[in-house]
Amino acid sequence: MGLYAVCAAKGSPGVSTAAVALGMTWAGPAVVADLDPAGGDLSLRYRDVEGRPLDPDRGLMSLAAAVRRGVEGTDAQEHLQIAEGGLPLLVGVTRPEQITALGTSWQHVAHALATLPGHDVLADCGRILPGSATMPVLTRADAILMLTRPSLEELYHLRERLRGLSESLRLRNLDAVPVGVAVLAGDRDRDSVPDVQQVIAAAGLPATVLGAFTIEPKSAAALRYGLDVSAHRSLLLRSAAAIGEAMRKLAATRVTRLH
Repeated sequence: MGLYAVCAAKGSPGVSTAAVALGMTWAGPAVVADLDPAGGDLSLRYRDVEGRPLDPDRGLMSLAAAVRRGVEGTDAQEHLQIAEGGLPLLVGVTRPEQITALGTSWQHVAHALATLPGHDVLADCGRILPGSATMPVLTRADAILMLTRPSLEELYHLRERLRGLSESLRLRNLDAVPVGVAVLAGDRDRDSVPDVQQVIAAAGLPATVLGAFTIEPKSAAALRYGLDVSAHRSLLLRSAAAIGEAMRKLAATRVTRLH
């Protein structure tokens, strides 16, 4: 199945919430993987289907330990937990210093997630910086989604991160990995998508603006602390469904380029 990386240029402006929203509205079985090197939120936010806290030791760290023991035979599904609402999660690290322990395991973690049978994986990679620990995931992804807010400073950081990411992919002969951008838009800036596309086009960057996540404060807050399936009526989840469809179409362009 597919591997989709979700990340941000500056800070992590709603990456986890966006990844969960995508997972809840994905057209087909999906897993949300918390790979943020700064520390994950999923094990803190959500509970399992029986209302118990998620196990912070069963997730990214246990998967990394497994791939070190036997790369080819690792089944990533054994390290998933089912959250309320039925969404499978791979919980992340609880402390940033745990990322150091993963070392070279990132390559094998990326492989395990990209080859997870029967599910697409939406990987929350947090903030992307030069030399980011999650670069093996980005280079293995079928598509990369960069999130931004439409402020002037955020767009500056977006432009610079897209340049750096494009160069990293080119140096690895992976310039066929398509990159999309989604705007995190509130009520006052829903019409900012054309402006963001104009900034990207003027800089000559190989990225496509896929649309906007409509950030309703109440819906976003509710999604941060629960996975109520009735929330599908919200503008946030309806916009997530549209972004998800655009991501799948973007990933299909990689197949075309490779052939």
